[in-house]
This record gives sequence, C-alpha cells and structure tokens, in this order.
Amino acid sequence: MAATEISMMEWTFVAECPVPADVQSVLIPGESAIAAYKTVRDAAIITDKRLIMRDAQGFTGKKVEVYSLPWNTVNMWSSENAGHVDVNCELELWARAGHIKLHLKKGIDIRKLDRVIA
Repeated sequence: MAATEISMMEWTFVAECPVPADVQSVLIPGESAIAAYKTVRDAAIITDKRLIMRDAQGFTGKKVEVYSLPWNTVNMWSSENAGHVDVNCELELWARAGHIKLHLKKGIDIRKLDRVIA
C-alpha cells in the first residue's frame, strides 16, 4: 500500500499592514477583520472566522486567486516563536483541506495569531 502524500501550502507574511478596504466585499454578515499581513505579492486577512489569502498571479498580477480557510476546519496547529539565531516564526495548520505552513518575518506577533485561532 502506497502512502498518501498530503500536499502542503506555504505562504510568507512579510509585515502587518492595514486591512485593505476592499476586503469588506468578501466578508459575511457578522464577520470582522482582525488583522492583515503583506505577503510576497498580495495580502492575507485574518478574521474572527477564517484566514483569507489573496494571491496575485501572472506577470501583471491582475488575476487574483482567493483562498479561504475557516478556523472551524483547523484540527490542530503549532506555533514556533523566533529564537536568537532564527528570527522568523512559523505557524503550521492541519485542516481538512491539508497542511498549511505560514512563515512570519521578524516583528510579526505570532501569539496574536494563536489567540485568534484558539
């Protein structure tokens, strides 16, 4: 029997930024945006209900793919704060959709994300 490989998605959060004004159009009634993070090409929005990843694609970046991970689908997570040598933090999520790893650059409060997920 061959082992089933679970795919892993990875994103890097570069810095916290203001919540984009256009995010209101994708929120459901009663959902609140808590924080936003600049990613390599776009932004991630943390709400009280889910993680929303906007991923600009192509040369011009006009094509945008949106990923939505509801917090109630996360089965388990682990967080690793920065140390003396490694200045980046990591957050790993295991959800029904698969395994997701978030790399957080220096200065991002990983415990803020822990509190949202909890």
